Amino acid sequence: MFEIGNSLREARLRQALEFPEIEQATKIRSKYLRALEDEQFDILPGQTYVKGFLRTYAEYLGLDGQLYVDEYNSRYIHADEETPLRTRIGSSSRGGPRFESGVILLALGAIGVLTLLVFAAWRFGSDPPPTAIPDFSTQPPAASPKPNRPKPASTTRRVRMTVTGALGDSWMEVYAGSASGKLLYRGTVEAGEGKGFLRFGTERPYRRYFVRMGQPRNLRMRVNRRIVRLPRRSNAAVIVTANGLKAASF
Repeated sequence: MFEIGNSLREARLRQALEFPEIEQATKIRSKYLRALEDEQFDILPGQTYVKGFLRTYAEYLGLDGQLYVDEYNSRYIHADEETPLRTRIGSSSRGGPRFESGVILLALGAIGVLTLLVFAAWRFGSDPPPTAIPDFSTQPPAASPKPNRPKPASTTRRVRMTVTGALGDSWMEVYAGSASGKLLYRGTVEAGEGKGFLRFGTERPYRRYFVRMGQPRNLRMRVNRRIVRLPRRSNAAVIVTANGLKAASF
């Protein structure tokens, strides 16, 4: 068992991320992101949104989203929570036919009374009463208002990244998501298009990469086929997303 909120908060602070930036990337409102970190799940619209937001937020931070959903299910979801709902549904469905039968009998009774009045007026020579027989079949059922629910978070674009040793050699490390994520590459990118060509994201594209470089000025990087500008100083670290680069602590 681990703490869901503290784990998310530590991963965010470790990458120097702010809520407005995460909200723009994941389309999850900042107040819901804070609720996840504070484990105030009752603020969110429902369990389905809690699980969806947990998975999206964790994967954006480079964590295992399914692991957080499983931990939430084991701690907050119980089998007996749905029993009252099924009981209420069963009770209302059993009471429905009796209610409809009573309405039909009442309508038939009203029609019978009006028919007798019309026949009596005609029998004794008076004009029929101006009362019209109500048409119960044309009355539409009252429409129940649909609740406004927030839209699920959209999927963040994934990143395809290529690196070449354009001007010389450079030592480099590449991690999936963050500095604590899966190590994808560690070594020296040699000068030249042949030996110094690396490609990331062909088999499994990630949404973020954490990259450490020894001599960034010797490298050329493309993100989703766009050339991005690398730091000029030695021993630099960056976070690579579909929107570009962001400096990170080395």
